[in-house]
Amino acid sequence: MPVGATAALRSSAPSPRSDSYFSADVETDGPIPGPFSMLSFALVFAGGFDGEVFSRPKAFEKRFYAELKPISSEFEPEALAVNGLDRDALIAGGRAPEEAMTEAAAWVRRIAGGARPVLVAYPLSFDWTWLYWYFVRFSADGSPFNHSSCFDIKTAFAVKGRIPVASAGRSGLFDRLKPEHAHTHHAVDDAIEQAEIFANLFEWDGNHG
Repeated sequence: MPVGATAALRSSAPSPRSDSYFSADVETDGPIPGPFSMLSFALVFAGGFDGEVFSRPKAFEKRFYAELKPISSEFEPEALAVNGLDRDALIAGGRAPEEAMTEAAAWVRRIAGGARPVLVAYPLSFDWTWLYWYFVRFSADGSPFNHSSCFDIKTAFAVKGRIPVASAGRSGLFDRLKPEHAHTHHAVDDAIEQAEIFANLFEWDGNHG
């Protein structure tokens, strides 16, 4: 290969697609979707990354929120006690999942523009399970996050902070990573809180001092 050919090939290769991050929080009436219902959810734009520069929102004002009609008769009273949602009121006046999930998918794609939407949560597993299931089941356009476009804040904290996953819960956050927004179990508040933690973590150099 001629001298300089490798550099030429690299320069002609397409640049990686930028990420557009969405912090997500869900409130449910049980542990798994299907037998139980997602009662509310929020998505908050949490920033973008082009492979070199992370862009943090000045304020977490771009958000989507919906309260949904339950999809089954089953529920766990302890779950309702945590989130404080009125299940009977949602049966009467909650949004149809088909309408809300289709609108949410369109909103995510519109906010992301040409970037790739990435769902962010802390921890990811619970919120991702519910939102992916609901998007696939009810959205006319499927999931804007496809089947795997996601980011777990807990794992990132463990890796970047060089600590065990068992020690990477919210209670173990270093002071410089803690959010200003409170955790209230309202989906919007908690999604904003997560977005702050995510941005703090992304900008953190990993120094414990």
